[in-house]
Amino acid sequence: MNVRATTSVERRVHASPEDVWELWTTKDGIEAWWGPDGFNVRVRSLDVRAGGTLDYSMRATGSDQVEFMRKAGMPLETHHQLRFTEVEPPMRLAYVETVDFVPGVQPYEVQVSIELRAENEGTLIVVTFDRMHDEHWTRLAVMGREEELGRLEKLLAART
Repeated sequence: MNVRATTSVERRVHASPEDVWELWTTKDGIEAWWGPDGFNVRVRSLDVRAGGTLDYSMRATGSDQVEFMRKAGMPLETHHQLRFTEVEPPMRLAYVETVDFVPGVQPYEVQVSIELRAENEGTLIVVTFDRMHDEHWTRLAVMGREEELGRLEKLLAART
């Protein structure tokens, strides 16, 4: 039995699951918050259905992030594609993405799932994802997802 090692991050937001879903599944929504602090995302194509894909580029724009990318020998802009495996509006979204941007590490796939649970005053967002190839990169992934959810929460708050 092959059990994948995963980790999760959670965030409660004062918005409906439908509002969260919209920001997670539209070009304008994704570009407004996706990615860690100091990065901009541009959606190249989006097909939200099981088997569909999201193609996007992410560019480091913050001075700390640019410095980190340069020191790590990584390009300032990377192109990514993920493949949706589950689409159940507005409660569950899952996808597989390829990690192919870490110098000296062979590309590998990471599974990600997003659960949106309606609560009395909003939505609980639970993002579960495969651990990275080592603890350092897993910590970076957790930090990045936490920053993303913080950006999403601010965007939702500004809309109300």
